Amino acid sequence: MAKKQNNTPTAPQPTEAAATGHQPVAKQPAARKPLSLYDFKVQAWVVALLAFIFYANTYFNEWAHDDGIVIVKNEYVQEGFTGLKGIFTKDAYDSYYRQLNTVNQLAGGRYRPLSIATFAIEQQFFGAVPEEKVDSFLKQNFAYGISGPEEKKLVSNMHMRHLFNVFWYMALVVVLLYFLRNIVLKNDPIIAFMAVILFTIHPIHTEVVANVKSRDEIMSLLFMCLTFIFAFKYEEQKKLPLLIAALCSFLLAFLAKEYAITLVVLIPLSFYLFKDYTIPRSIKTFLPYMAVVLLYFFIRIKVASGGSDATLYDMLHSLGEGNENSEKEVLNNPYYFATHTQKIATEIATSLNYLKLLIFPHPLSADYSYNSIPYKDYSNWQVWLSILVHTCIIGATAYFIFFRKNYKVFAFAFTFYMIHLLLVNNLIFNIGATMGERLIFHSSVGFSIVVAYLLYKGFEKIQPGAQVKTGLIAVMAVIVVLCGFKTISRNPDWKNDKTLFFQDINVVPSSVLVNGNVAAAYITMADHETDTVTKYKYLHKAISLLDKAIAIHPTFVAGYLNQGIAYYKMGVLDSAQKCLDSVRKNYPNYPTLRNLYSLLGDYHMRNGWNNYGKIGKYPEAIKEFELGIAIDSTNPELWYNLGGAYFSNKQAAQAITAWQKTLQLNPQHQQARMGMQAAYGMLGFQGAQPATPTPRGNAEMQPANQPPPAQKH
Repeated sequence: MAKKQNNTPTAPQPTEAAATGHQPVAKQPAARKPLSLYDFKVQAWVVALLAFIFYANTYFNEWAHDDGIVIVKNEYVQEGFTGLKGIFTKDAYDSYYRQLNTVNQLAGGRYRPLSIATFAIEQQFFGAVPEEKVDSFLKQNFAYGISGPEEKKLVSNMHMRHLFNVFWYMALVVVLLYFLRNIVLKNDPIIAFMAVILFTIHPIHTEVVANVKSRDEIMSLLFMCLTFIFAFKYEEQKKLPLLIAALCSFLLAFLAKEYAITLVVLIPLSFYLFKDYTIPRSIKTFLPYMAVVLLYFFIRIKVASGGSDATLYDMLHSLGEGNENSEKEVLNNPYYFATHTQKIATEIATSLNYLKLLIFPHPLSADYSYNSIPYKDYSNWQVWLSILVHTCIIGATAYFIFFRKNYKVFAFAFTFYMIHLLLVNNLIFNIGATMGERLIFHSSVGFSIVVAYLLYKGFEKIQPGAQVKTGLIAVMAVIVVLCGFKTISRNPDWKNDKTLFFQDINVVPSSVLVNGNVAAAYITMADHETDTVTKYKYLHKAISLLDKAIAIHPTFVAGYLNQGIAYYKMGVLDSAQKCLDSVRKNYPNYPTLRNLYSLLGDYHMRNGWNNYGKIGKYPEAIKEFELGIAIDSTNPELWYNLGGAYFSNKQAAQAITAWQKTLQLNPQHQQARMGMQAAYGMLGFQGAQPATPTPRGNAEMQPANQPPPAQKH
């Protein structure tokens, strides 16, 4: 018999609260903390958004400056994933040198594969150029204007590359914020925040962010900051993965750019200042990181120097952008025309220019090569002011490090500024350029720290209490607005070489390279111009600018070359030939010189046929062809057309001689062979007539195919 269930409700059991006489209290959700500018996440969002807002308009840019040789005309980049092996096993400019049929021209080479590898990875998703088609792709003459589907695709790709550059910059400023908050300014999160804002918005950084090639600067500083972060975390936690992360970041910083060598000083110094290690312990703690330095040197010697003996000096030489082996070229050695005294004095004075641009970033220029900054001597006040300022910075740094460690923030910031400045101001290493705005990118971290610290502490002195926050916000808002106006308006200048150098010629009117680049832009504009009057106006402007550049630098090879092209396009062949002769005199093995002489020869060939041969003026045609041969005696078509003119003028013997020369240069030239048989027949030789009819009269004078547009340097 089943057990009957008891349906009587049971009384609830007394709870602990009831037993004690207290009523139960519902658990309240934790109150959400209000957002605060002291929070890292809030600060990170602010600096990241500032970076995006300030540089979002770079998306509309194309390629400018060295983007062409590092990205657009770099076969390894265009090949996508396939090109990665070449990027990591060859010099950064290997593709560029091979296209010029020359060898590495830069002392110590350039081994900066990391940023170039990101370009190749991007290209894989954009659409890599197949290996078998890359040679024909590289031979295309991509001009300033968009004229074909290939250029439209390249421009579209560059839009995305600019966007990726902005993302890299956003990542950098967030990591920099973390680095400053947790190491350098651990007890001053607002000062760290201000410092990163100042760094993020500084207009001098437009060259680094708006010029895609300069991604190496961004990645270098990013991985240097990560090295600091992981190194300090390892010292706190002693976990092996953190040490591995620090070492990997250090190596990646080296692969981005050689500036990572400064960490040999900066990391031990940071241990000494911010962890209170003794100097011996700081050095000992850094020893594992020396393995990365040695590994990088080994890779660099094997790759960038082709296994030859490379020195530390050679490697540090390459921190700049071009100290070529041809020391007698002032565009590669900007102090070639200076006395030793002028050289040192100008280098000292130029060091102050960097500080001036950090304090007041106007006007800005992409180029400071010869003769943008005139030589100075010790009678110049800027030299002595620079000596005074930098002596004070160095003296204060030493004093803070060894005697007033409570000023450790200044000690670190001054060291960060000076150690990177000394790598690029030519006083220790000849970088092959007078100065460059991108070269002060790393030093600006130290500058930003000092300015932020002084601003904050200054307001504390002037306006104690709650008024500090109000005053700081007002000042920072003004700085952000002013810098935003300058940065956002400067970004479009970097759209392409035309927009960039047309703007910068107003800033550095005596720069040889800027005058030369503006002239090249005018020549390209003439190529795209249909109105004859406007076309010749552009060509005359180009010639005038090149006259100015050559007057400043009498052996400016690219100036003579482009001037020759301009004269050629105007039909002034005598002047064009003189320009090319000047190129040959100063640079006899210039890669495109042979082709340019061929263009002049082809011009005479077309002129001889179109203006004289067609209407039966054979003596005049002969003179034109002979002028062409005097310029380019290795052109078989010129000799062939000369033979045709002689034949049409009833000068069979001379025609035979011309066609014999044609066949020497091109044994497969069947028309010349047929013409010779016809000429022998004219002279009465039996059995000389060809089996097929020989074209007569003007038929033998057909010019060769139209030559391609002249390539500009």
